[in-house]
Formats: sequence, C-alpha cells, structure tokens
Amino acid sequence: MKKNFLTKAITHLLLLTFVIAWILPTFGLFISSFRDKDLLATSGWWTTFKTNKINEIYRTKTFKDQYKENGKFIIKGNLLDENSGKKIISYGITSKELNKYKINEKAVLKNKSEIEIKENGEYLWKSEKEFKHKRGKRIFITALSPPKFTLDNYKEVLFKEGIGQAFLNTLTVAIPSTIIPLIICSFFAYALSWMRFWGRDTLFAIIVASLVVPLQMCLIPLLSIYNDVGALFNIGAKSYPGVWMAHTGFGLASTTFLLRNFIKSLPHEMIEAARVDGATHYDIFLRIILPLSVPAFASVFILQFLWVWNDLLVGLIFLDQVPSEIILTAKLRELLGSRGENWEILTTGAFVSMIIPLTIFFALQRYFIRGLVAGSVKG
Repeated sequence: MKKNFLTKAITHLLLLTFVIAWILPTFGLFISSFRDKDLLATSGWWTTFKTNKINEIYRTKTFKDQYKENGKFIIKGNLLDENSGKKIISYGITSKELNKYKINEKAVLKNKSEIEIKENGEYLWKSEKEFKHKRGKRIFITALSPPKFTLDNYKEVLFKEGIGQAFLNTLTVAIPSTIIPLIICSFFAYALSWMRFWGRDTLFAIIVASLVVPLQMCLIPLLSIYNDVGALFNIGAKSYPGVWMAHTGFGLASTTFLLRNFIKSLPHEMIEAARVDGATHYDIFLRIILPLSVPAFASVFILQFLWVWNDLLVGLIFLDQVPSEIILTAKLRELLGSRGENWEILTTGAFVSMIIPLTIFFALQRYFIRGLVAGSVKG
C-alpha cells in the first residue's frame, strides 16, 4: 500500500514539474508580448506587475526654442511624455555619471549654464550666454516606470507590409507538405504491416535507421538534385513543388514509422476474415484500415503540420525570398532587423504564428494521444 502511494506521489510530482516547466515560459512569453519594448530590454517578464527602475536617454530642445527673461537665456520643456507615468529619481549629464544629481538639484555644465530637472520630467535650462547648440543636450535619467501594457507589438507584426501574404504562403507550403506524405505513407505503412514480400523487415529497419540522419546533411545535396532535375524540365528548384517534395522526403520516415505501428496493432483476425471473404488489399485498406486508423492519421497530421508550419531552414533553402513565396517564419526574421535590433517582436510573432497550429491541435486533440500510443503496448 505504501509502495503504491509513493509511486503515485512521485508520478504526480513529475507530471506537475513537467506542466510547470512547460506553462511558465509560455506564460512569460505571452505577458512579454504586451510589454513595452523598452521595458523588455531592461527587465524580465516576472517584473511585469511591479514598478521597474529604468535608465533612459533624452535630449533637450535646441537653441531655436530659447527665450530671454531677466537677462538670462532660458530653454524650458519636458523630457517625458505626458501619459508615460514615469517618475525621475536622479539624472546625469554625462554617461560616466548617470545618477550624479537628484531631482530638483541644479547641475552646472562646462559653459557655466545651469539645468534643473523635476520628478515629472520638466526641466529649466538657464545660461548667461545665448544658446547656440543645434542638437539638444543629452540627459541621462533614472526613473521609476509603472507596469505598462501595449498592443503596439501586435500592431507592428499584424499590419506590417507583407505579413498577410507570408501567412498565405505558409499555408500554401504547409497543407500540401502535410497531405502528400500522409497519403504516400499510409499505403507504405499498410504494405509493411499486412503484405508479405521479400525484404520487408530489412526495409522497415532502414526506415527506422533513417530517423537519426540529421536533416541538415541532406539539404544541399537534395537542392543540387532538384536543380539537375528542374533543368531537364525547365523548372526552377526553388518553387512550391520543390519545397513540397523536400518536406515530403524529410517526413516519410517518421510518418511511416508512426502509421505502421498503429496499423500493425489492428486485430489480425479482422484482416484474415476480410481476405477469406475475397477482399483485395485495396478493399481492406479503404474499408477497414482507413476508418479504424483515424486517430493515427490525425496524430501524424498534427505532428507533420506543426513541423512544416514552424520550419525556417527548409523554406529558406527551397524558396526564393520574394513577397510571393516568403514564409511567415522568414518574414518574422526580416522584421527583427539585420542585427536583431527589433528582437522584442519575437514574443508577439510567436503567438501570431501559433493561431493556426493551435486551432488544428484542439480540433484533433481527442485523437492525438490515442494515435501516438497505439501499438506501443500489447494486450
């Protein structure tokens, strides 16, 4: 009794750990997608609901905005936006002394002018001599920023030029690249399960062994073959048919393996009874195997679709990066900038790209586990 209780407790603890390890980063990613990009760069998502201390750089107005009062030249303004909610606690006039002055404390510059900054960002800059600077003076501030949520990241991702076309391009790639291997492998899996021919077991062993071959090893040789074949028919290798065939080839081994395990687990007596009644392999496949294998087909469809939808490498190699062919993951990579300076939109892009895969998963989830575990145990 104690042993069973201990086993269950350990199992539940492991499951709970797995769930937390999965949900926590996803929740953090979701919260981060609504955060201001400046806060994303300076603090973690776990600080979202509390006030953060941030360092920022602003510039004052130029000489064009000065006026003369009581014999002194004055430039007046506000460093912060009106609705920012930020409160300045200290500031500096050089990068080496970011927090040298407290709020309402006057800072004396090299030209003997004085500047004073208040908590709400208002500043007053006075000088005995006329201001002549064409660029505003840099002010380094340390401020307290309240929790802030925004939809700006989603607006940038959703309404950026080319995102809609990239979404359609990805569907154009993903749907055929999922259906084609599913059709081919369903016949292949049936043959490996219920048709007797020489070398069947050896062929299945080769398929299992090919699962460990890294995809990256095959990309360039495969593209070279496509170029040679395409040259014969005057068709470029970098096209939708090319990427469909590439995804089909990379998915054949795993798809065949999963479908074969399920089809092999179907009752042997039922197949033999159909043969006795005169059913051909074609009849058995269409009228018995297909209806009973819906869970397996749904599971394989989900796995293959998720892999193709989230793929970047194959799409980059087998498609031209033009508006009519660029896929969603490649377009999101473009939005990051050449040096990754817009990395904050990755959080938003992740959830935008999740919409279709999540819809398909929830629509077929009742078949998913049943299709994966079928054939794994006997009984």
